Amino acid sequence: MPSTDPTGRPRQFWRRRRVLVPALAAIPLLTVGADFTALKFTEWQTAQAFDDATGATSQVEIQGRPVIPQLARGTLDRVDISAKDIPADSANPIAVAELDVHMTHLKRNSDADTAQAGSTTATALVTYRDISDALGIEVKAGATPGRVAATVDAPLVGQFEVSARVAKGGPTSIAFEDLTIDSDQLPDSARKLINDIFARPIPLQNIPRGLALDSLSTNSSGLTARLSGRDVTFRMDGSSESDT
Repeated sequence: MPSTDPTGRPRQFWRRRRVLVPALAAIPLLTVGADFTALKFTEWQTAQAFDDATGATSQVEIQGRPVIPQLARGTLDRVDISAKDIPADSANPIAVAELDVHMTHLKRNSDADTAQAGSTTATALVTYRDISDALGIEVKAGATPGRVAATVDAPLVGQFEVSARVAKGGPTSIAFEDLTIDSDQLPDSARKLINDIFARPIPLQNIPRGLALDSLSTNSSGLTARLSGRDVTFRMDGSSESDT
């Protein structure tokens, strides 16, 4: 006959209880640990894919817990990406210094090379230095908000000021309008050259496809572009596209 404790229950029962209770208490911890591991791996994988597609250095934060059920149904509720130093190249004519992207309902497409978000908002910073590199003329903040300026030193004419208003030139293109040239002595050939420089819109081709410009503003660092879109495509095969 098994021995009993003062309550009359078999001692074997209490030994099993001492083992079972800590085991049950550990289950939530194991579940939380598995979810945290899945979260960090998915954030890392998404950042790697974004960096491969844009050439940037990015950080990814997946919002909402737990994440395992989101992965199981194939859709992440919200993903925030902060990227820096998206470079310019032959396909992407202007660098983007900073890009903050907020995506909802992100899911991988059937072709496995792209992911698509239900809705997306983004903010991009393009510095004056990068605008200068794209235009081939040194650009700075204008005297009034929403304008950029440049000081040009021309032979036989000397220095003169050029100013232009930044505007949307297309779904993802920065244009320059309302050009003013502060010189009455500028030859027609030089005036045409300045006009041609600012007549070329600068496309932002190194951002997720499907984003469109909502607004542009100037600050001391450069241009801030605010964008949004639905069914935005994030390529994961090492390339990026955008409409101009």
